[in-house]
Amino acid sequence: MATKQVIHGIYDDEVPLLEGCKKLRDAGIRIKEVFTPFPIHGIDPIIGVPRTRIAITAFIYGLTGASLATWMMWYMMVSDWPTDIGGKPSFEYYMAMPAFIPITFESTVFCAAHGMALTYLLRCWLVPGAKAKNPDPRTTDDKFMIYLELNDEQATAAESILRTTGASEVNHKGTVTEKEH
Repeated sequence: MATKQVIHGIYDDEVPLLEGCKKLRDAGIRIKEVFTPFPIHGIDPIIGVPRTRIAITAFIYGLTGASLATWMMWYMMVSDWPTDIGGKPSFEYYMAMPAFIPITFESTVFCAAHGMALTYLLRCWLVPGAKAKNPDPRTTDDKFMIYLELNDEQATAAESILRTTGASEVNHKGTVTEKEH
């Protein structure tokens, strides 16, 4: 079991935070997490966060919505209760498809939006009763924090980088034990 030091670098602004993240990555120090009061454009590739797959889930949920809407409209208007609208009976779905486009679009958007929201909430485990993962509540208001878990030789280098890039606070929060692979 390896023990690592937990270090919090607190910043007052996002520009020095980005500079600190770049210098830490250039020094070969892995950033465990960054906590900010609002999203910062372009920080993901700097701290090494891989590209998200939420767009793939949005496509799948949208395709599900479009399929369900198409099946529902075919069943109601063609199979179950065919209606003669304006002297034009619906013997096949494709004959009345232009009238079904708005319903299909709305169902696609509805399912994609709700599916993505539920996926996000479950993936981040933002459910009632879940314990907050934020180690410093000030980062929800006006502070920016870099969370590091480092061994002893990296900790001194990281602390000097944090101080030189404008961190208002550098806090040592103890140690964590990690299983070696």
